[in-house]
Amino acid sequence: MRTYVGHQQAVSADDFVELALGTPVELWLGVEGETDEERTAREDAARDILADNPHLPDRVSRIAAEAIEAYAPELFKVIPLNRRVGRRSVRKGVAA
Repeated sequence: MRTYVGHQQAVSADDFVELALGTPVELWLGVEGETDEERTAREDAARDILADNPHLPDRVSRIAAEAIEAYAPELFKVIPLNRRVGRRSVRKGVAA
């Protein structure tokens, strides 16, 4: 099955997220081994993007929920736990 965001094909999960958000995933998550200077620059860029797009966090949450629902439906299956009936806890000791 092929997945498209707009006119672009998303080949991997990272492609899907990047196309859906319009920014690379690394901007938000960072990369291994980045220097303090690189991290500061990345975080400044992320702040600027959030300031220009105040609804982006809501959009990200919606995209994440849709992806989880589509690709991991077993996460939403709820199985009730069996409750043992008639079991009492026994306390030993003297009440003061």
